[in-house]
Order: sequence, then structure tokens, then C-alpha cells
Amino acid sequence: MAADAPHTRLDDDDYPAYTMGRAADMLNTAQSFLRAIGEARLITPLRSPGGHRRYSRYQLRIAARARELVDAGTPIEAACRIVILEDQLEEAQRINTESHRSISLASTPSAA
Repeated sequence: MAADAPHTRLDDDDYPAYTMGRAADMLNTAQSFLRAIGEARLITPLRSPGGHRRYSRYQLRIAARARELVDAGTPIEAACRIVILEDQLEEAQRINTESHRSISLASTPSAA
């Protein structure tokens, strides 16, 4: 079996496995919501060879967070900006944690 077979990529959070219709169903929202957050550049779905939008699990998590904010009354543009900032903060915190871990390991004297 080839390592790059499509079924082996289903565990990959970035693999665009979901059609727009399936993604909208999973998020319990309209396809127009997915188009709107795409236009706001929150997510950019991959296009199939036929031009259809395809979404990854990571993108669906991002879309779900935006949907929560919109459902709470936040305008869609503001919700998209909030989600982008939250995602950037999470990434910065991850990098900071890794840096601290590397510094800690480097400063620990090795046993002789």
C-alpha cells in the first residue's frame, strides 16, 4: 500500500477531506456561512480538480469557533478577526513553551 494513499491521510488535520455540504452539515450551518468566512479570509479551502471547496478538520474547528462567536451576536468580520488572533496566540504560546523546554534542557547539567 502506498504511503500517500488518500485513506492514510484521514488522520491528518490538514487533509481536505470534507465537501462544503458535509462541512456545513457537521457544523450545523448553511453553506453560505462557509463562503462568508472564506471571503473574510478566515479559512481558504482547497479546491478539487472540479473546483469544489474541500475542508480539513483544522479548518472545521476554526469555522466552528467563528460560528460560536456569530451565534453569540458577534459580527462575522469581527468573529473572524477574533479567531485569527486566538489562533496566533495559541501558536505563540506553543512556540514559547518549546523554547522554554529547549533552554531548560540545554542548561541542565548532564550526568557524567
